[in-house]
Amino acid sequence: MTRDTGRQYWLAAITGFVFILLYGPIFVPIASSFFMLKQGVVDWQQPTASAYVTLVSNEGILIALRNTLMVGAAAVICSLVLGIAAALYVNGGRSRGRQVLQFIIFLPFLMPPIITGLSLLIYFREIEFDRSLVTVIIGHTVFVLALVYRTLLVRLQSLSRSLVEASYDLGASSWQTFRYVLLPNLTSAMIGAGILAFALSFDETMITLLVTGTDNTLPIRLWAMMRLGFTPDINALVALILAFTTLLCLLAARYLMPRSE
Repeated sequence: MTRDTGRQYWLAAITGFVFILLYGPIFVPIASSFFMLKQGVVDWQQPTASAYVTLVSNEGILIALRNTLMVGAAAVICSLVLGIAAALYVNGGRSRGRQVLQFIIFLPFLMPPIITGLSLLIYFREIEFDRSLVTVIIGHTVFVLALVYRTLLVRLQSLSRSLVEASYDLGASSWQTFRYVLLPNLTSAMIGAGILAFALSFDETMITLLVTGTDNTLPIRLWAMMRLGFTPDINALVALILAFTTLLCLLAARYLMPRSE
């Protein structure tokens, strides 16, 4: 065995160890959700899917899921509209105003979620705006906007300026240039960014906890259930959330991955 081969084996072993260390705990609730729980101990001798049946028949879980999907869809739409507008503005040139705009967009995403959530909570209280799903949508839009904006800006910057110039030379208006030239080239980036934004919104807990009213989303419902102790239905809910967000990330990677010419 050569020295390079030995290094590759050691690197593979270390990578595998880190992977198990980081992601191994994720598989524990997934595996335990398919077994009975007796006196707080998982009975690995009795496989069952009763926890998933319990979730389907739980009206509170279904309502929380509906709220989560509504909030995620609304946050994606709002962030896409704002992200496209901001990306087009920043891509149009360089000025101090554009730099300030980027700072404002990235700040809520880079700050700890508890700070972003507290800031929004104080703001809503000062303007006397009652907390509801609307405030949750606003909070999620502020949080995921940076991701959507950056994804669209990178795609815009990768496009040749000659496409836009040729469109104007042929007599197209700004709206026609956007609709027939820029928008088709941004479609895959918009889909990928929207999926990632929905995944972030689907899992967001801290900001939601601070700005929500009486309507709970799925992560808040899960948080409330865990306060009473871990049960198989909690493990099943965790497994479903992990599976769904993983699927969303894979779909987003498919649309955001550079295509070979």
